[in-house]
Amino acid sequence: MATYSQIAALLGNCNLRRYVGNTLHKNPSNSLTPCHRVVNAKGFCSGSFAFGGSSVQRQKLEAEGVIFTPEGHVDLTECGLSQDDFEMMRAEMEGMENEVAQGK
Repeated sequence: MATYSQIAALLGNCNLRRYVGNTLHKNPSNSLTPCHRVVNAKGFCSGSFAFGGSSVQRQKLEAEGVIFTPEGHVDLTECGLSQDDFEMMRAEMEGMENEVAQGK
C-alpha cells in the first residue's frame, strides 16, 4: 500500500500526486499495474477508481488482507509503505537512474 504522494515522491516531486492519480486512473490494465493498491494520504480509496469505484477498490484490497479502520479507510500504520521500505525503493530507483545515465 502506498499513497499518491509517496509514489510522486519516489518520482522526485511529492507535489505531483494528482499527476500520479490521473495516470493510475488511465491505467489500461489493473492486472499489470495494481493501481488499486494506491490510496490518498488519509488512506481512503479513490472515489473514481478506474475499475468500478471505491467499493471495488476496497473489495480488492480486503481480498489481499488489507485492514480498514471503522471509519472506512486503510490503516496505513498496519498496511502502508514503511519509511524503511520507501527509502529502499528510492535507493533502488536512484541506482537505476545512474545505470541509465552511464549507458548500462
